[in-house]
Amino acid sequence: MFDCCQTGLEEVLDELSQTQEILYLSRADIEALDFQMIDIIAAVEEAFKEKGTGKAEMPPKPGIHPLHDAFIHAMPAYLPGMSAAGIKWVSGYPENFRQGLPYISGLIILNDPNTGLPISVMDATWITAKRTGAATALAAKYLARPDSKILGILGCGVQGRSNLEALQAVMKLEEVRAYDISSANLHRYVDEMTTESGITIKPVKNPREAVEGSDIIVTAGPILKHPTPTIEKSWAKVGVLACPVDFDSYWKLKPC
Repeated sequence: MFDCCQTGLEEVLDELSQTQEILYLSRADIEALDFQMIDIIAAVEEAFKEKGTGKAEMPPKPGIHPLHDAFIHAMPAYLPGMSAAGIKWVSGYPENFRQGLPYISGLIILNDPNTGLPISVMDATWITAKRTGAATALAAKYLARPDSKILGILGCGVQGRSNLEALQAVMKLEEVRAYDISSANLHRYVDEMTTESGITIKPVKNPREAVEGSDIIVTAGPILKHPTPTIEKSWAKVGVLACPVDFDSYWKLKPC
């Protein structure tokens, strides 16, 4: 799924399963592999196909909640078509930014599906960001209008970046309307992502301006136990694709 890069990694993991050694990959190690977003999207699509055809084993994730609005979740899965078995132990702490720490962090453990022995432990921060963005891109690939050009981003953190990167790989975007409760985060996002994406990115003053007129909307705020929804259904135009990375915490939706 990752061409020559993944082939090399699979050979390493096969060797480790024989020697019973464990490969540790830091975030820097993973980033150094330089996986391209289009290849990540292809890998995620293959995994989704396994899930959709009933081949994957992925039980509901259990979790613990040590602090208010914080979570640590266990996410096990087995993908027979990929010969992959493992678990992600991932946390989300909304107040971490006050200590200069990331909101999302975690580890992934891979096991040899034939023996059950652990063969690799790796940082999950970069992987989580890219995989989530790739899932949004897949949704857009199959569900968004083909002529979608305007993207609304609400939440200009890690997911605001990875979702734009992934969507740009599958859609011909021309404009991004970005909003964040932090003006500093918003302007940093506009500066950095304009350079990185080459797309016109407009900072907006409120959520409504990001939603109205957008063809695709991504909400990427913190996941809260008791959120305060902001976005009105009437703001979104007919046919819009809404991708709530934050579990629809910020959408006001009335029952049909």
